[in-house]
Amino acid sequence: MLDLKAIRDDPDRFRAAMARRGLAPEIDRVIELDEERRRLTVLVEELRAEQNRASKEIGAATGDEKQALIDETKKASDKLRDLEPQLEKVSDELDDLLARLPNVAHESVPDGDDEDDNEILRVVGEPPQFDFEVRDHVDIGKALGAIDLERGARTSGSRFVYLEGPAVWLEFALVRYAMDLLSAKGFKPVIPPVLVREEAMFGTGFLPTDAVNIYMTREDDLYLVGTSEVSLAALHMDEILDAGDLPVRYAGYSTCFRREAGAAGKDTRGMFRVHQFDKVEMFSFTKPEDSWEEHDFLVSIEEEIISGLGLPYRAVNICTGELGGAAAKKIDLEVWLPGQGRYRELTSCSNCTDYQARRLGTRQRLPEGNEVVHTLNGTATAVGRTIIAILENGQQADGSVETPEVLRPYLPESQWVLSPAE
Repeated sequence: MLDLKAIRDDPDRFRAAMARRGLAPEIDRVIELDEERRRLTVLVEELRAEQNRASKEIGAATGDEKQALIDETKKASDKLRDLEPQLEKVSDELDDLLARLPNVAHESVPDGDDEDDNEILRVVGEPPQFDFEVRDHVDIGKALGAIDLERGARTSGSRFVYLEGPAVWLEFALVRYAMDLLSAKGFKPVIPPVLVREEAMFGTGFLPTDAVNIYMTREDDLYLVGTSEVSLAALHMDEILDAGDLPVRYAGYSTCFRREAGAAGKDTRGMFRVHQFDKVEMFSFTKPEDSWEEHDFLVSIEEEIISGLGLPYRAVNICTGELGGAAAKKIDLEVWLPGQGRYRELTSCSNCTDYQARRLGTRQRLPEGNEVVHTLNGTATAVGRTIIAILENGQQADGSVETPEVLRPYLPESQWVLSPAE
């Protein structure tokens, strides 16, 4: 959530920032509502004080004086009956508008409306060249006995999949590979809840704007997370952290759930875009002055993981029109998929500055007073998509797949080279 006091102090800065997101008029409305709320608040507080004073004096008064105080109290009550609903309405509209406004995009974020406006920062590695007909992960996975889409659809509907045999071994190898690397860099491993309360979803910025993509259990008012970013961020909700302990870094492994509303007709083949997937997520709480250095650090870890797997990729600076509401900047790493003949998103890393922490009430303790921290998140391993990339980039002419060397310490020797099922 944006800092309302900062908007009051420098409205032009926020007008310019929201203009980059196509929301410039909203700041004028915020200022208008804020002024009206403060005006009404003063009136209401004065009337309540007047009402309280008169009520206390009534007991000691007599005759005409007592009646005058009773009349005064009634007038104050009548005015409050008119003003309090007005104040509540204005406050609700202001709070709702602030909840929907996105973060201020960093100056290095390119302006634009869609992925064509994203900035390619660097390309690492060369796409493999094959002297045979390239297959996609669906055909490879079927041949290996690793992916069963038909039974997944029969059991749960479209965009669900069974991972079997070789794919299961690959999943746990990827998780261990990522967790070992992150633990060595000071991240604390966490298996967080995947069902969270509304406060956690709101605090991370997924509510109210992304409600259409979230699964919810109506009976319990709990939400299924689309990323463990949500439950990791909420780990320190309404807490004050010691400044000397920052940065605090977590590596969370969880299953994630997304409705993928609006994705009809997109990526319908295979398991690139599914409703349920597993992921290792990095999450950091930092001092505000350190968050951009932390952002670079998280991106470097993502690149180290993908490079270690031997996968060709490119780093992309996401434009304002594609930027999530909570993010001030997001860098995606897109991996080359031979089956599609193009780069596709594998990981992303966002600096959310103080946007989430302000909603969540997460601060650091300083001698001069408490200060809102900054939060960052980054994908260490998106398991399903990484398996796709391994199968397609490692495919061989005889139908087998060579697994990356870095995963072999975590794999049975029989899974170092994956062969078609008999």
